[in-house]
Amino acid sequence: MQGILLATALAMLVSLFGTPVVIDFFRARGIGQPIREDGPAAHFVKQGTPTMGGFVILAAATIGYLGAHMRLDGFSVQLLPLSRAGLLVLGSAWALGLIGAIDDIKKVRERRSMGLARRWRLLGQAVVGFGLAYGAMEWTGIAPRLSYAGADLIFLPQLPQIVFAVWILIMISGTSNAVNFTDGADGLASGASAMALFVFTIIGFWEFRHPDFYAPLMPPSPSGQLDIAITAAALLGACIGFLWWNAAPARIIMGDTGATALGGAMAALSVFTRTQFLLVVIGGLFVIEILSVILQIVAYRGFRGRRVFAMAPLHHHFELRGWAEFTVIVRFWLIAGLMAGLGLALFYMHFLGAGGLD
Repeated sequence: MQGILLATALAMLVSLFGTPVVIDFFRARGIGQPIREDGPAAHFVKQGTPTMGGFVILAAATIGYLGAHMRLDGFSVQLLPLSRAGLLVLGSAWALGLIGAIDDIKKVRERRSMGLARRWRLLGQAVVGFGLAYGAMEWTGIAPRLSYAGADLIFLPQLPQIVFAVWILIMISGTSNAVNFTDGADGLASGASAMALFVFTIIGFWEFRHPDFYAPLMPPSPSGQLDIAITAAALLGACIGFLWWNAAPARIIMGDTGATALGGAMAALSVFTRTQFLLVVIGGLFVIEILSVILQIVAYRGFRGRRVFAMAPLHHHFELRGWAEFTVIVRFWLIAGLMAGLGLALFYMHFLGAGGLD
């Protein structure tokens, strides 16, 4: 528990006090966010707001994670063992963050809202997804099975490794893009991500505290599950500190650098906590946002230019319907909190239903 609190606090402080330094650095070099020309008119004032704030989140989370593993031994600092699962989560987040950074840099240089081509983004996500799948199966012993609330879906057969790897790729790509679509209003994605990461922190700690129930079902070891909780807590603290500067009116935007990284981290956390299907509920707001984009595309291409929404993703639809941006953000945060809470409730109900307290 001490490690979880330390990781959260350290990451939050690094993010809180480090973000203004990054804001000044990016502003001095003209690294600002281009705004969609067809977007809500109220967003044009954000043109040039420093972007790529995701680097602050990643750096703060990494420092928080490492700091939680350090102990003073006299006048020296001792680094405690790091779990492979925790390193895979952070490694996946960093890899996806770098892909997002390439996208952000391309937007800044070309001064338009269209960045990296979709095929190159998908290729990068495929490399990360297959790398995570390999590491999960070969380094931590995760069985290639679909999972729900901390346990395998035992009524389904074990998947071939390549099929499981493709499934993880779909999770990585889907969650990364979903968080990216949500990152269109000040603080919306960072606040919603913090809520989901809070739930993953609790789930990881709960699985660590009940090794007799969970350990036989799923590697990594109980100590590895504690490390997963520490990793989620570090990401949580980083998001909270960043949100202080990212809340409306935002002084910095996380950009694709942060959105793809956070989405990938949540997908990886769901793999190691065996909550792959529950991720759809915990990150329910992100699912709603990406579904609104899919519906808009299907309607536009399949029904001769017709639109379901005034604009997708969904939060832009309500802005064009007259809602103030801050109203949209707060109400969508409420949805994100309700979905995250529902996910946690379902996790606990499964634990009780499976005889976890017998």
